[in-house]
Amino acid sequence: MKKLIKLALWILVLFSVWFWWSLRPVGEFDSPAAVSIESGDSFATVTEKLATQNILRSALIFQLYGRVVGATTSIKPGTYSFTGNESVSTILDMIKNGRVRVTKVTIPEGLTVAQIDELMASKGLGKPGDIIHCAFTCDFSSFDFLPTKHFGTESQGYGSRLEGFLFPETYAISEEEYVPKFFLEQMLGEFRRRIITKLEQQIRSSGRTLSDVINMASLIEEESRKDDERAVISGILWKRLENRVVLGVDATTRYELMKPTQPLTKVELESDHAYNTRRTQGLPPTPIANPGEASVKAALTPTSSDFWYYLHGKDGQIRYAKTNDEHNQNKYQYLK
Repeated sequence: MKKLIKLALWILVLFSVWFWWSLRPVGEFDSPAAVSIESGDSFATVTEKLATQNILRSALIFQLYGRVVGATTSIKPGTYSFTGNESVSTILDMIKNGRVRVTKVTIPEGLTVAQIDELMASKGLGKPGDIIHCAFTCDFSSFDFLPTKHFGTESQGYGSRLEGFLFPETYAISEEEYVPKFFLEQMLGEFRRRIITKLEQQIRSSGRTLSDVINMASLIEEESRKDDERAVISGILWKRLENRVVLGVDATTRYELMKPTQPLTKVELESDHAYNTRRTQGLPPTPIANPGEASVKAALTPTSSDFWYYLHGKDGQIRYAKTNDEHNQNKYQYLK
């Protein structure tokens, strides 16, 4: 009898420890997880959704605890954002009270840090300058793939070491708890998953550094108008780079001058600065945009050709050329 009591006590102790452990947060994620709860979802369905996203240590304990505190019939529908730092009681409080609803924001391919800042502020998420300030001053040391230094300054608005590494995607963002650093970490985490992890072998096999690949991808992103152009443009630009020929990408000058669409003057195109790839040999000091996956893949898998030049005519079509004379003829014929 004593042995049975002792065994029962041990089971009770072990269960208590497991129960207490199961109520704790799972630990911070690389980037937040979004869970959508639909109207009419049962508590079991909600539990399954949370468990699928690894937000719970134990689905069973979550269900038991939810029943004990009477949370199973008062769930508010909506999309919720979880960082991994929420305990079971916090999670239940969130879904019972409809707290931390999120909005979805799409970051298009090719935006700069400054343009992302403008986009977020236009949606009422933070103030103008918040993203730029954080890009230059926040601690992102956990993302060891980032360059170690900025090229520009916050006052200039360009040249952040985050430029190029913020992955374009649709993000679920908490309006109530929006923090620029938190959002930038979401984008960096997505870059790590979609580029570094997914394309690790291709990056290693390319023989090029990650920074050079992303830098080139940013040029391809800005220079391409159609998917089938990316790999050919990539081949032309890598060939020019390897043969010590200036790249001649005017988008790099636009980046420094923060003139994404306005015409560039002759003086601006002939100015002597690090981002002017008409005059300065090599890649620009930093990426000039945040490229999408297609442009990164194009940078990793360039198409070899006899072409050294290209341009987009007024009709939007691309024209390639093997010689400078042929390129000048294309300018005369398609840009006039």
